[in-house]
Amino acid sequence: MSKSDARLKLVETVTDSAEGYRLQEQVGFILRKANQRHLAIFAAHISDLTPPQFAALAKLHETGETSQNHLGQLIATDAATIKGVIDRLKARGLVALSEHKEDRRRLVVSLTDQGRATIEALLPLAHAITEETLAPLTPREADTFLRLLAKLAEG
Repeated sequence: MSKSDARLKLVETVTDSAEGYRLQEQVGFILRKANQRHLAIFAAHISDLTPPQFAALAKLHETGETSQNHLGQLIATDAATIKGVIDRLKARGLVALSEHKEDRRRLVVSLTDQGRATIEALLPLAHAITEETLAPLTPREADTFLRLLAKLAEG
């Protein structure tokens, strides 16, 4: 075994042991810090909606009316959470709920005129939020980062 191989083996052993564990080097910790930074940027630009509320409006704007459960799936939100999000958006007059034409158990969510105007005004801010979040990266790094992050999200 060469000196280089021995050193590599030593590094692998230390890194794999509890003693070599450094929280700041762990994927979950780094993702959480990056998410906290992004949420702070989001709040600085869009303070009157939560990220899930914004996501619901943006997805409705993109796809049109859909069932409440399907909207939750589209924005990666569980059924209980999407219900609360929709209830709050409805209370603000940004979305409307109606019964599904064929299945009365399903609720259909759609943007109101006020909701459409709101999301259309916010979309340029959303682009600015993305740009500010990715600002420390070069354009090539940002592209690679987003591609790899999407790959992680898909599992």
